[in-house]
Amino acid sequence: MKRILLLNGPNLNRLGLREPDVYGSVTLAELEENLTKLANTSQLELVCIQSNHEGELIDEIHRAESDVVGIIFNPGAFTHYSYAIRDAIASISKPVIEVHISNIHAREEFRHQSVIAPVTAGQIVGFGLFGYQLALYALIEKLGEDKKNEQN
Repeated sequence: MKRILLLNGPNLNRLGLREPDVYGSVTLAELEENLTKLANTSQLELVCIQSNHEGELIDEIHRAESDVVGIIFNPGAFTHYSYAIRDAIASISKPVIEVHISNIHAREEFRHQSVIAPVTAGQIVGFGLFGYQLALYALIEKLGEDKKNEQN
């Protein structure tokens, strides 16, 4: 079974508790469980990792090169300033879909810039936790396109 990495950055372990008016009341464990079930319907295994530490996220991105077919990634606040994470994503050949629960472009000005977006396959923002499902669908579509292009 092909594997997809669900990678969540800092403070996402606080889902369900942190600013529920922005992030909702569903916990990270519930999100992971729901997305795992959805991935399984497409014959995919979802590997779920959350870390508040930049280096750990970078290590997981590097490991992804040989372990998974793609990454769904909510980098949290690292979105706006982590060139190290940006460079880690640029260093691998696997597609990465960037996800944000809130619409980062409609929030505080410092959240408008993503240094990560230019090296991802795409960015999904503002659809709440449904954005993770959209990211999974987008990643499945992207993997299908890549496979079709390899055959041509």
